[in-house]
Amino acid sequence: MKKTFVLITTVLASVLLANKSFAQDDELVRVFRWYNAEDNEFVIVAEGEYQDGQMLNWKWKDKTQIFVAYRNAGPGRVGVYSWYNPVTKDHASICEDEFTDDQMIKMGYTSKHLQFYGLTRRGLNNVPVYRWRGTKHADWVSIADDSDTDVYLKKGYRHKTFQFFGILRSPDVKIYNQL
Repeated sequence: MKKTFVLITTVLASVLLANKSFAQDDELVRVFRWYNAEDNEFVIVAEGEYQDGQMLNWKWKDKTQIFVAYRNAGPGRVGVYSWYNPVTKDHASICEDEFTDDQMIKMGYTSKHLQFYGLTRRGLNNVPVYRWRGTKHADWVSIADDSDTDVYLKKGYRHKTFQFFGILRSPDVKIYNQL
């Protein structure tokens, strides 16, 4: 009887822990764009990366949700890292396979940290995210393709390069993943 109880308890605990770890792997995080008028720059910030009070204190404003991404690694996902260039005051969100760390350091970027994981393949509920290069200020900005790109063109951004896919609407993710 004791062996049966221990076996059932072990199996039940294993199933519960497996379900919990699966739920954590699919945890979604909202991704926002902030603007700093003083430096004429945009930055991409994942939910929980910085507190809103910190961003406002650092003179960032116009917080806008642009897409949703995954918090953890998984199949079909690419890590997106934040880099900062202290000379140009540029914040860049760069995929792990776009540039090597050595290339980023040679371009003057430091302070690398993981932000979120984007998707590598298009799905029904996805939006492509592109990196644009600012010609006037030598900085980068990542924006979803459904954004108003005329604003970025007027500010001097050019050289559009595909990075990854973001999730357009987070409430629909579980529905689309079942299809």
